[in-house]
Amino acid sequence: MSTTLMANPLPLNQAPSSQRVMSNPPPLKTARSGPMADRIFGWLAKAAALFTLGMLIAILVSLTLGAWPAISKYGLGFLASTTWDPVKEEFGGLVMIYGTLMTSVIALLIAVPVSFGIAVFLTELSPAWLKRPLGTAIELLAAIPSIVYGMWGLLVFGPILSTYVQQPLQAVFSGVPILGAFVSGPPVGIGILSAGIILAIMIIPFIAAVMRDVFEVTPTLLKESAYGLGATTWEVVSTVVLPYTKAGVVGGIMLGLGRAIGETMAVTFVIGNFNQLDSLSLFQAANSITSALANEFAEAAEGLHQAALMYLGLVLFFITFVVLSLSKILLSQLKKSEGTKT
Repeated sequence: MSTTLMANPLPLNQAPSSQRVMSNPPPLKTARSGPMADRIFGWLAKAAALFTLGMLIAILVSLTLGAWPAISKYGLGFLASTTWDPVKEEFGGLVMIYGTLMTSVIALLIAVPVSFGIAVFLTELSPAWLKRPLGTAIELLAAIPSIVYGMWGLLVFGPILSTYVQQPLQAVFSGVPILGAFVSGPPVGIGILSAGIILAIMIIPFIAAVMRDVFEVTPTLLKESAYGLGATTWEVVSTVVLPYTKAGVVGGIMLGLGRAIGETMAVTFVIGNFNQLDSLSLFQAANSITSALANEFAEAAEGLHQAALMYLGLVLFFITFVVLSLSKILLSQLKKSEGTKT
């Protein structure tokens, strides 16, 4: 018996084959879906994509058909005319287009730097105990209804803007040829600047949330390597985080811009709803495409007035399309320039 044991010695740390098989059982095989299930999944995915494209085309066609009487009468001159007189049936959309673009630009100029600072603070500088409550508080701003922003802007923010911003600026720049024109107008606290600031407050949560999420996906190894080489926080953000996440950052900015362009109720409360363009003052009461549609579409008579409003909706559609196209071109140019930098 001892001879048998010596002939087939086993290392102390090696178990018999039967025990090894039992200790490492083979993985369970899961049932694979057949080719028919794959085909059905592909058909459903394709149907969802085609449905989205079909809805987009249907909206464009319906807007074009509804606006055709105004298109056939005014043509592209509608975009350059400031006349809006439903009684005489004379319509032009320049005032609304100008108000929409100006308020959106002001909103972006304010919201993008603030959102960037919030995202950098939450991802790079904030202490651990403050990250979650501050991030939650910023996200809760996105849940506030737009009509609440509008009421707050009209009743609270408007008087503050008039008393502490517009009137002091008018006193300082009174008589100055160019700067005085930008702050002219009755100090009532409503107008293009007020609407732009309210829009900025509304889109900050969206842009900041997207920026924070894309900043967090930057590999920690890249940032730690930059810090190890002696880079400052700003150098890490500008040379590591932003190049790595530029697509997401641009996407977040476009998301905020789309919200600003399409906002209705908040703008309607604070922009003044004035269909004339008397000056280029930031405090000038104006109108936007969305507020004009909200105020007049329900009472517009069938015919040229309703067609002009549909024409405004079509213009808003193309403004959004142009903004999206420009963002795609910007991203493609950034990708092309990556290999040329040294």
